[in-house]
Amino acid sequence: MLVYKIGITLIPGIGSINGKKLIDYCGGIKAVFKEKKENLLKISGIGESSANSIINQDVLIRAEKEIKFIKKNNITPLFYLDSGYPNRLKHCIDSPLMLYYKGNADLNNDKTISVVGTRRATEYGKRVCNELVRGLANQNVLIVSGLAYGIDVCAHRAALDNNLNTVAVLAHGLDRIYPYVHKSIAKKMLDKGGLITEFLSETNPDKGNFPKRNRIIAGLSDAVIVVESAKRGGALITAEIANSYNRDVFAVPGKLADDKYSEGCNHLIKINKAALIESSKDIEYIMGWEEIKKTKLSKQYELFVKLSEEEKIVVNILKDNGESSIDWLCNKSQLNMGKVAAVLLNLEFQGIVRSLPGKLYRLD
Repeated sequence: MLVYKIGITLIPGIGSINGKKLIDYCGGIKAVFKEKKENLLKISGIGESSANSIINQDVLIRAEKEIKFIKKNNITPLFYLDSGYPNRLKHCIDSPLMLYYKGNADLNNDKTISVVGTRRATEYGKRVCNELVRGLANQNVLIVSGLAYGIDVCAHRAALDNNLNTVAVLAHGLDRIYPYVHKSIAKKMLDKGGLITEFLSETNPDKGNFPKRNRIIAGLSDAVIVVESAKRGGALITAEIANSYNRDVFAVPGKLADDKYSEGCNHLIKINKAALIESSKDIEYIMGWEEIKKTKLSKQYELFVKLSEEEKIVVNILKDNGESSIDWLCNKSQLNMGKVAAVLLNLEFQGIVRSLPGKLYRLD
């Protein structure tokens, strides 16, 4: 089955969104490659070239080669319908069909923060980045970034220094590291975090891959922190994507209003696309991570027997699937949006369910 999962990502003209539509239309990943050409051409977004690639199954030859690489290098392939696929990312409309992961960090860690910023980080930016990560150490946060020069690698190092897991999202295959000078830290991250990508081996870090990589950085996390950014750059792209995913976005202001490498951060704050933060305490407060009294498990079981049938359905879905969006809950429960919203609100009042950033819910 893995050969089909990888194969569909290689079909020309088929991206993440159309790929999911194709699977839904055909009734499964294997069924896509068994479908007749005339039926494929009826699907919106499927052209002659895409249909021919599916029928001829040329892409499966390359997929078989990738499977050999995966097995040889102990890589974990994650298909978007697999249980191990990151839950936060799964609910993003353009999430990758396939991910390739090497490491030992839990991609569904309770608290996950992405840290991004300029490649030309100043001493101020590095200091702030280190302080923010160090301040979050007591929260057992998973730190996500892109292994680039500047703020990215600073965040990874700070996480390792403070005994936090950290994951790098790569813009190339797992057969290489870019930039190469970060190979040593990438190796350390395999023991305390990991490396993840949507790109097959032999994929170069081409310019167009980085914006695609940025959507994964945004989608994996509860919130994105921008530490130093000029007027334009990948960090601002990541912040924009995070906002579109309903993630919280934080920005560190510059020392001065006209700091060159803080213009992007200051602008995000100015137009209300990011919350101004000065320390990890600000993050903890906004994210609701401050010390609170938790409902005891025995109390939850006691409350469970008093729940309505609709509430029990929602609780069981959350128990089986972990963090879930309201759309996902509606789909799985077959209840309408109004009913699910009312059920969730009541469960929050009872301390059974908790609302998370990004409009996700989980059992408390």
